[in-house]
Amino acid sequence: MSDHNKDFDFELMPGVPAGLPKGEDILWQGKPQAMALAREAYKINWIAGYMLAVVLWRAGGAYADGGTALMLATGLPYLVLAVAGYGVIYLLAWAQARASIYTITTARVILRIGAALPVTYTIPFVRIATARLDLKPGGTGTIALEITKGMRLSFAVLWPHLRPGFAKHTQPAFRCIADARHVARLLADAAQAKLNEPVVTMALSGAVMAAE
Repeated sequence: MSDHNKDFDFELMPGVPAGLPKGEDILWQGKPQAMALAREAYKINWIAGYMLAVVLWRAGGAYADGGTALMLATGLPYLVLAVAGYGVIYLLAWAQARASIYTITTARVILRIGAALPVTYTIPFVRIATARLDLKPGGTGTIALEITKGMRLSFAVLWPHLRPGFAKHTQPAFRCIADARHVARLLADAAQAKLNEPVVTMALSGAVMAAE
């Protein structure tokens, strides 16, 4: 199953910096939902609520001092600033979502992230200890990946593509993706298939060895 995003159609293989080796296939690609990312990572609803409270406080005080005219003269500039602030926060989330692409292949996960400075993280299934799904109403959700010891990841570079809340170690995540339950199941099945894949080794027979 492949869900390539059209924002990356100009690339030979969207979200995969060096292509895939023979025998490895892309199973799924996606990216964060901009509004969900703004709400969960950038806390846009909390910030909007705070700004609205400031508008009401200033406008209410002005009304008490000078009536409707003073209330409008005082409150409107604050309201404009609040709307502009909301727009800036959403724009940041939208830019981050647009610049990011998550990939699941038959052997690994790949996170291409970063609006200003693109960075690509490649994590083989063998380095993933567990995957944790945080499902939200509507089907969007976050899949956080707990990585085995020995792989260093930068919190600052990964943010906001991280497990929300407190975690002892940095955990990269497919953040705010659509149909998260399906993606989590696909990831689990692909990882299990890869880890159970038999390792084939070849040994020379005695006759061949003698011939050499």
